[in-house]
Amino acid sequence: MRQQVRTSGPLVGQVAAARPATVRTAIELIEADPQAPLTVSVLAAQCGVGSRMLQKGFQQHLGLSPMEYLRDVRLRRAHEELRGADPYVESVAAVARRWGFTHLGRFAAAHEAKYGKKPLRTLRGQPGSGSGSLLGMPDSPR
Repeated sequence: MRQQVRTSGPLVGQVAAARPATVRTAIELIEADPQAPLTVSVLAAQCGVGSRMLQKGFQQHLGLSPMEYLRDVRLRRAHEELRGADPYVESVAAVARRWGFTHLGRFAAAHEAKYGKKPLRTLRGQPGSGSGSLLGMPDSPR
């Protein structure tokens, strides 16, 4: 079972401080530049440890791998960008590609799983995850 990583709340600062320095450093590197071409090897080298040690640290303290953490950060940043973008100027595909998501179907599925609505609804500022059309009308029977 995967742990949920909390990113806010009263204990987050204390819990983050309890993480090993290598995990904290890798998190700082990811958060500082999530669009960089990061790999486990690159992160491990910048943290001064081996890849396996970094992966083990992430698994023990966050419940996910460094690359899963990176994907979550990129997904969060893409979501924030979609929320603030002009739907007449920006597209979901362009935002997804900017944040390193090359398979748009997987991006859409991950976004909906995390945020409860399709990325296009987020871009257009539409509420909910209902299966109705984007025009607010129910889908026709199939």
